[in-house]
Amino acid sequence: MHPHSQLISDFYYAFQRRDAQAMAACYHPDVEFSDPVFVGLRHGGVTAMWRMLCERGKDLQLTFRDVQADDRTGRAHWDANYTFSTTGRKVLNRIDAEFEFRDGKIVRHLDRFDFWAWSRQALGPAGLVLGWSPMLRNKVRATARKSLDKYMQEHGIQGP
Repeated sequence: MHPHSQLISDFYYAFQRRDAQAMAACYHPDVEFSDPVFVGLRHGGVTAMWRMLCERGKDLQLTFRDVQADDRTGRAHWDANYTFSTTGRKVLNRIDAEFEFRDGKIVRHLDRFDFWAWSRQALGPAGLVLGWSPMLRNKVRATARKSLDKYMQEHGIQGP
């Protein structure tokens, strides 16, 4: 197994254990992360996001597969089963991840998922009707970012 494939696997094994510290250890200090909800996070924000999700994801169950990597890039697929805390609705989010590496660590992490499929599950009728719209996506992004900023402030974490 390529060392970067092992790094990706270690990251997801840590996530399965809700070990945010071990997840953070997989990242380069210059890491950038984006997904359809959290866009353009840097190191402090990235590690705080995973820490917040690990702490709050009480019923989170995660599986991953199709890990591939070489010296520069990697990818994996992962599924997250959880209850969306805002609505109490069950969600199965299917995510494709892409990675770039520097100095044996993840320096870029991009997660892609179908926002409309996620919003239909997480938000119910509002997601069904408006999940395709930039308005709803921007509202979800703003709410998530506000929650992350508050978490970072409460825990004394610096970073975008």
